[in-house]
Amino acid sequence: MATGDHNHQPHRYAKWMVFAAWLCVLWLLVYVFNRLLDDQYNPNQHINYDITRAGTSITLEQNQQGHYLLNGQINRQPVLFLLDTGATTVSIPERVAARLNLPQGQRYPVQTANGSVFVTDTNLNSLSIGPIELQNIRANINPGMQSDKILLGMNVLKDLELSQFNNQLTIKVPAL
Repeated sequence: MATGDHNHQPHRYAKWMVFAAWLCVLWLLVYVFNRLLDDQYNPNQHINYDITRAGTSITLEQNQQGHYLLNGQINRQPVLFLLDTGATTVSIPERVAARLNLPQGQRYPVQTANGSVFVTDTNLNSLSIGPIELQNIRANINPGMQSDKILLGMNVLKDLELSQFNNQLTIKVPAL
């Protein structure tokens, strides 16, 4: 009687071990594929940069939609930027501005790709993309933006050298 029960114990543990192993494999696959999707959406998770006597440059990879997304910081807090040469100023979605605790100034109308909207003026103490840090940047808070991406507009990009080649964009700040 005891002999039959002992034979089933190892078999039962083996089934649970196989089940646990398959769960681990499934979790690993989900983790790996999520990382791959994140890298396709924003291939600039970690910015490649070069600092020389000639200046500082960063190189960005285009994502699958042809956009340049990159991680950066506003007032030393992490954000996601979308380079937008069609945007006059840096434009921040309202919920992101609330998270960043940005001050709100005057409201005024602007024309966007989605039509006219009233935005609120704000000022950023600092804006960083890789090793490039800019101070005292004018921006607006846009209640009409649905994503969490901040449009990096021409008021920032105008002072940088932009060079695009082979699905890569090099941004350079010349040495002073």
